[in-house]
Amino acid sequence: MKYFARIAMCLAALMMIAAPALAEKKVRWKMAMTWGSTLTPLSEAGPWLAEMVGAMTGGNFEIRWEGADKHKAALGILDMVKGGQYEIGHSAAYYWKGKDVTTTFFTTAPFDMNVNEQYAWYYYGGGLELMQKVFSKHGVYSFPGGNTGVQMGGWFRKEITNLEDLKGLKMRIPGLAGEVFAKLGVSVTNIPPGELSTALERGTIDALEWVGPGMDIRMGFYKIAPFYYAGWHEPASELQYMVNKKAYDDLSPEYQAVLKTAMQAVAIRMTAANFDDNARAWEKMLAEYPNIKVMKFPEPVLQAMKKATDEVLAGYAAENAEFKEVYESRKAYREVARPWTKISEQNYLEAYDTVTK
Repeated sequence: MKYFARIAMCLAALMMIAAPALAEKKVRWKMAMTWGSTLTPLSEAGPWLAEMVGAMTGGNFEIRWEGADKHKAALGILDMVKGGQYEIGHSAAYYWKGKDVTTTFFTTAPFDMNVNEQYAWYYYGGGLELMQKVFSKHGVYSFPGGNTGVQMGGWFRKEITNLEDLKGLKMRIPGLAGEVFAKLGVSVTNIPPGELSTALERGTIDALEWVGPGMDIRMGFYKIAPFYYAGWHEPASELQYMVNKKAYDDLSPEYQAVLKTAMQAVAIRMTAANFDDNARAWEKMLAEYPNIKVMKFPEPVLQAMKKATDEVLAGYAAENAEFKEVYESRKAYREVARPWTKISEQNYLEAYDTVTK
């Protein structure tokens, strides 16, 4: 916390020196989040942003944030920001799949890029430009809002030993992964975060995926569904800030720069916070929750998932030119990035395991 506070103070000093215009009229914005106000670290998207923006403008740009426990519309953030009820929101782009399937790519896609690859695509592979193109139709600007990293494959009441075990299963899983599972016979639904534990406990669903051990353990899913599977579907789940276009355009160039700088800083911090949260929870989980059975999906199931993923993506690309544009952009960048990921990260981890056995 102290480290980021110092960054904010330094940035504030620089901005005040370079841009005296920051002493202009005061700005008061409201922000809505998909997450409840206590669901850390996701819920920190509001307070961290407000703190940085306030520090860099001497308190002249104020952001008041609300969690879903207050505004009661966890999956309505896009509409509320577009309509001007809130100037800014924090959510995940794949929640808008029903409005525009192309938005899902700006969270993640099954068997796609990892965190480093995806951030590089955003900032050096044309991803940010494509993001604005897609979301401009919905009356908002969109910016990366922090990454959860590789998400776990979910909590299941029963072990998945083959494809037959998936058929008829009722599962909460959003985005393109939901369509993949649907092709494999799963009854898919999307439930707001605050209702997941209740749905699992009451048997409304048989399985769910949420994020990773950091947030999952606090939700208590393991008490009902002890089989915890490794991920495949969300290798780099990026969150998003959405900003009402008119509200953003009405800002001075200086305030726009402040907001963009703060959003990028919070995104980096949240990515680190998610990693730390998961790493510490994983260590605790293995030591304190022996009933949790950590699993990997059988290879035939993974192969079927990959085949279904390719079919889902190809189907949308064939009928949706914008989807195809983003899909091909991501695929092309992954083909550039993945060889380096393998020779650097993967080989290093294998070397490390070799000498530390």
